[in-house]
Amino acid sequence: MEDPGENLVGQYLKYIKNCDFVEYNLQTKIRQGEIDVVGISSSERKVYICEVATHLTGIGLQYTKNGHPDNVNRLVKKFRNDIEYGNTNFKDFERVYMLWTPVAKSTGKNAKNDPFKDLQEIKNKVKSDHNIDLTIIANRDYMNAIEELRKVAAKTSYAMTSPIMRFMQIEETLKAKFQ
Repeated sequence: MEDPGENLVGQYLKYIKNCDFVEYNLQTKIRQGEIDVVGISSSERKVYICEVATHLTGIGLQYTKNGHPDNVNRLVKKFRNDIEYGNTNFKDFERVYMLWTPVAKSTGKNAKNDPFKDLQEIKNKVKSDHNIDLTIIANRDYMNAIEELRKVAAKTSYAMTSPIMRFMQIEETLKAKFQ
């Protein structure tokens, strides 16, 4: 089962990017591992392949290996596998690769662990290794994506099946009625 962060990304792909198919925790047949969220827009012939890191405490994005920061290595490796999956299975589709993380703070020039700087390094590495412009949705952009979903929820009258979207729908309805 997907976590709330993954569900939020899937709902964004469905309602904002017009994906008619969204899959969570997709197990690939190429290599061991999974892709957090994949969305397909058949009409636009576009596939969104997303990794989601919902780390909220402290400085945010904090993967470690053997007690050392591992954001860059871990996520670059995941995207290498994601890109191979996309190239193999969606040759005739436009492929959009996204990294979603709600919190990635800058900790300073000489900090041992700087998630904000790591995001740029991940983006640069994916660009240099694969000539792909990785889309990063972090911090304010992540909040803006949530706000876009709130607008959809506010305008939708049927019972939305996603618990997150249904919550936003209830919240927006109450705000409209009691403010």
